[in-house]
Amino acid sequence: MKKLISPKRALICLLFLFSFSGFFARSQSHEFIFGDALPDAPELAARGDFKVGVQTISVVNKGQIDILKSKAGVEPVYDRNLKLEVWYPATLAQGQDEIVAYDQVMGASNDPKRPLIPFKFNGRAARNAQALKTQGAFPLIIVSHGYLGSRLLLTYLTENLASKGYVVVAIDHTESTFGDAGGFTSTLLNRSKDILFVLNQIADLSKPTSDSFLKGLVDAGNTGLIGYSMGGFGVLNASGAGYSPQMAKLFGGMTGGSKAIETRMTGNPEFNASNDPRIKAVVAFAPWGMQRGVWDAEGLKGLKVPVFFVAGDQDDISGYKDGIKAIYEGAVNSDRYLLTYANARHNVAPNPPPHESLKSGLSIDEYYRYAEPAWNEKRINNINQHFVTAFMGIHLGKKDYAKFLDLKGDSNEKTWTGFKPRSSTGLQLLHAKP
Repeated sequence: MKKLISPKRALICLLFLFSFSGFFARSQSHEFIFGDALPDAPELAARGDFKVGVQTISVVNKGQIDILKSKAGVEPVYDRNLKLEVWYPATLAQGQDEIVAYDQVMGASNDPKRPLIPFKFNGRAARNAQALKTQGAFPLIIVSHGYLGSRLLLTYLTENLASKGYVVVAIDHTESTFGDAGGFTSTLLNRSKDILFVLNQIADLSKPTSDSFLKGLVDAGNTGLIGYSMGGFGVLNASGAGYSPQMAKLFGGMTGGSKAIETRMTGNPEFNASNDPRIKAVVAFAPWGMQRGVWDAEGLKGLKVPVFFVAGDQDDISGYKDGIKAIYEGAVNSDRYLLTYANARHNVAPNPPPHESLKSGLSIDEYYRYAEPAWNEKRINNINQHFVTAFMGIHLGKKDYAKFLDLKGDSNEKTWTGFKPRSSTGLQLLHAKP
């Protein structure tokens, strides 16, 4: 005969099940999302006080040289459509969650061996939330991805910065994303031009006469730039580092003689006129180009804004001693820093690898688009959040964060300010003034 469960015991079991299901639901809603702080995250990696909204907009740069269709002596033009992701301090409606699902693809549209694979990942922002308009205009930060890449490659950082009182705009650079990969010459020519165009567009959208949600929200006169790899290449040129004659030869050889790149060269009147005083600070993650002669001593002298460089000392894409560190050393007119991850290669900036990149049968390139072989990428993300917050906070937010940058060069010698005991290992920070 079956033994009956007493009413009291049945009630206890039922309460346990409800409690467990509630815990499970809470743990699901609080799953780790790119950018969340690990237990050993440095102090400034924590999110700020603002709720974060996110919207997608598009802008069109009309009449640009279509370098991919250029022929000897003929430079056709086209309109460059640029998709932008915008994160901003927001006011959430009742019941509105600070969770968003981003649509992304992995692969490369110009490589048959790497078909495009759609995937989603979550972020901590509210889609189309109302912008916070009660605290005045916020500084602007523009983010430029690598080749190939996307505007969603650094969401751990873009969301984090928006929570600290910035409007953050990340660009999908046409012909340079996973989904619309084109010839490399488009990236060489258009990267810095896209950045400067977007700065002007966001400034216009924030004017009192605008009907955009950005109206009155952005202080474009107080702008920072962040770039990774080819984005680093772009933000340096956009902020004053003119290209060298060697770059003109390289570009001409790749395009059959086009001279379109000369408008971004040191000493060119158009380049000189594009020097924008609204740009106050730059973060360059693993910037590409120095090994190929993109810059010379004269060009790097044009970099006069403060710059925070980030590199791996084993970078096999941009180079370290004769690449990123050489740019840092040559930018003699800039108040500059160089943060180095020991034993890291090139991927010192992106989100961690998405789960979809772990599937068997995929090209290892899908995983290594994100992964850093010698470091936990989530750990790198937290360290980047900390130092970018300090650097941008000083130059855009007028924050008293100097102690977080006034450090001994080698993190192994003594725990760095802002780091938990024993956690600041494998890092070096150099600082040079003009």
